[in-house]
Amino acid sequence: MLNAGQTQIAWLRTLEMEVLSVEDVLDLLMNARYQGALGLILSEANLSPDFFELESGMAGEILQKFSTYDMRLAIVGDFNKVSRRSLRDFIYESNKIGRINFVGSLDEAIDALS
Repeated sequence: MLNAGQTQIAWLRTLEMEVLSVEDVLDLLMNARYQGALGLILSEANLSPDFFELESGMAGEILQKFSTYDMRLAIVGDFNKVSRRSLRDFIYESNKIGRINFVGSLDEAIDALS
């Protein structure tokens, strides 16, 4: 758990855990909420490749969970390498809205969630 001013942020530090389903994210989200967190930080490496295939619907379902439970998410990774326009647009719009943020570093993730 990280403290960013008055905001508690949960951070999944291990890269060994892969989020393979919406239920996995919901478990993480609810555990973080139970501990008082208002935000969650994940690494791009924690997420199933299906998350980044927008056609799978996984990203949309995850967005909905974070909206329903009034929680924010920051995903740390190298998103400059994204070549598919639909995914680039999704990342841009998500960052603009601010519920889910795609960032390049842990510091950026903390800033986005605090």
